[in-house]
Amino acid sequence: MTEMVPLGRRTAVEFVGTGTLVTVVVGSGIQATKLSQDVGVQLLANSLATVFGLGVLIALLGPVSGAHFNPVVTVAAWWTGRRGGGGPSLREVAAYVPAQILGAIGGAVLADAMFAEPLVRWSTHDRSAPHLWLGEVVATAGLVLLIFGLARTGRAHFAPVAVASYIGAAYWFTSSTSFANPAVTIGRTFTDTFAGIAPASVGPFVAAQLVGLAVGLALVAVLFGRPAAPTAEDLAAPHVEHHPAAAGR
Repeated sequence: MTEMVPLGRRTAVEFVGTGTLVTVVVGSGIQATKLSQDVGVQLLANSLATVFGLGVLIALLGPVSGAHFNPVVTVAAWWTGRRGGGGPSLREVAAYVPAQILGAIGGAVLADAMFAEPLVRWSTHDRSAPHLWLGEVVATAGLVLLIFGLARTGRAHFAPVAVASYIGAAYWFTSSTSFANPAVTIGRTFTDTFAGIAPASVGPFVAAQLVGLAVGLALVAVLFGRPAAPTAEDLAAPHVEHHPAAAGR
């Protein structure tokens, strides 16, 4: 739990955090293709950089905004906390999600700029296939289950390591390489590099991620039960934020 931080500051953190995450993903992908022609080595380098970068971002920025960096996580936090008052409000969701999307776009442009690539060039990397959409459902459902399972069991402090480790693993065990994040998916259309995704592929990917969100929330309810209703002592306590430190790339 973190003390109440002004919404403007939390929104700025979501913008910067999501942008930095995409910069790590896109930039490491570009660097990997410059250093090796082996696609396996390229994916290994890209995934390792993402694991380390994501873990650092969650540890650093989690105490301010919860380090969502992902509309799926923000919506899931609102949904699970809407009755007990422990999650973000609709006003906060409306602030976080655009900030995450704009940050992701900015992060892709920044990565391109650092490697002397065209600042904006639509990706031609087509990712349209049913097995890839299934991969996104699995990746997103697993991410939601992990984040909110940790919260339900009082182990949210493990989020920096656990979430980064899950995303690193999902790079390899899912067919889609685990985007699991609508904002990041949109941002990666702006770069025609290793980590890019063609604009035409975005709609089905985001739809699959939303299905994964629903599946993940259902799994949380089945495996961990519903959160306890707030007690009188909870309601009398000073207001604090209950945002899960999480992300997804």
